[in-house]
Amino acid sequence: MRHLFYLIGKSATGKDTIYEELLKDDSLRLSPLVPYTTRPIRAGEVDGQEYHFTDEAGYEKLQREGKVIEARTYQTVLGPWTYFTVDDGSLSSDECQAGDRASAADSPKAASGPEGGCAPVGDILGIGTLESYVKLRDYYGKDRVIPLYIEVDDGLRLERALKRERKPGNHKYEEMCRRFLADQADFSEEKLEAAGIVRRFNNDEDRSICIGEVSDYIKAAGL
Repeated sequence: MRHLFYLIGKSATGKDTIYEELLKDDSLRLSPLVPYTTRPIRAGEVDGQEYHFTDEAGYEKLQREGKVIEARTYQTVLGPWTYFTVDDGSLSSDECQAGDRASAADSPKAASGPEGGCAPVGDILGIGTLESYVKLRDYYGKDRVIPLYIEVDDGLRLERALKRERKPGNHKYEEMCRRFLADQADFSEEKLEAAGIVRRFNNDEDRSICIGEVSDYIKAAGL
């Protein structure tokens, strides 16, 4: 990869939607970084798309193999959920031969990693926490891992979270409250400063403006 652009922000800031829209933008030529998780799959999700879904045994196996780059476990009201990034070949193009590199460059969104034959060449888009960003930055280097911090007014963020949980199949209000309070600590100004987060993208109102600003930033940083 040339760069890993990593979307971070508190819950209900619109990161998932922004992530999806950026991947749809063919002018950015971004390949997705698909993380792993032990949490249950939700309605509408597809294994291997939003996440690679596994269980605790699968997570421990990858750990023993030395493939887990970063991991964080949350003690939710539904039990412990672990989210983690795996060195599965999707972030490295070193294994590609010259012919494979040319092929991947022509089709940057093609299958990647060991099963795809060649990891993607170009820029990658990931999404996660501040902690995971710091670990990925330390693993791959700060010149290659670039944070995209999305922020929303806390009151508006809570309204959006409640609206989402009122949808059929959700209604996990205790977990929503836990995440809201945890985010206040996980994304404190002190931690943001320590992580070197300077550039911020506000998503309070017009989402298209926020997406446009992030897109322009990616294009400029990728030059």
